Amino acid sequence: MYSDESLTTLATALGDHLLQRHWQLAVAESCTGGWLAKVLTDIAGSSHWFDRGFVTYSNEAKQDMLAVPTATLTVHGAVSEPTVRAMVEGALRASRADIAAAITGIAGPGGGSLDKPVGTVWFAWGRRAGAVISQQHHFTGDRMAVRYQAVLTALQGLVERT
Repeated sequence: MYSDESLTTLATALGDHLLQRHWQLAVAESCTGGWLAKVLTDIAGSSHWFDRGFVTYSNEAKQDMLAVPTATLTVHGAVSEPTVRAMVEGALRASRADIAAAITGIAGPGGGSLDKPVGTVWFAWGRRAGAVISQQHHFTGDRMAVRYQAVLTALQGLVERT
């Protein structure tokens, strides 16, 4: 079910697109814990287009590293559209990137609620000179499956936006 080949293929295509445009990339991750950055930096030559990654697992890290407002986290929670949008905007501000992606979600097995069940993941993609796009997905499976699907979706979204 988990295909490193699929992730590598997407990451390679993304790197090619970024190189052609002379763009740099940053990522901000919560529930994926750096998996997206790992996939990207597994590509030889990624230093030409990957600027940095932020693993902001705690609310404090989201605030400290990405300047996610306390009020956003208090009112909407870590797994929400306002938070993921603030994460991608913070990644762009705190980097040299031209484009960024952010992921926050509930990978499980615990932590879910009626409003935000396990498998709920929010994504945002943004460009320094453009709008932020956000999407919510509900993935099924165990913790590993949710995280894999989140990395795959983030990569697909980046490829579509480059």
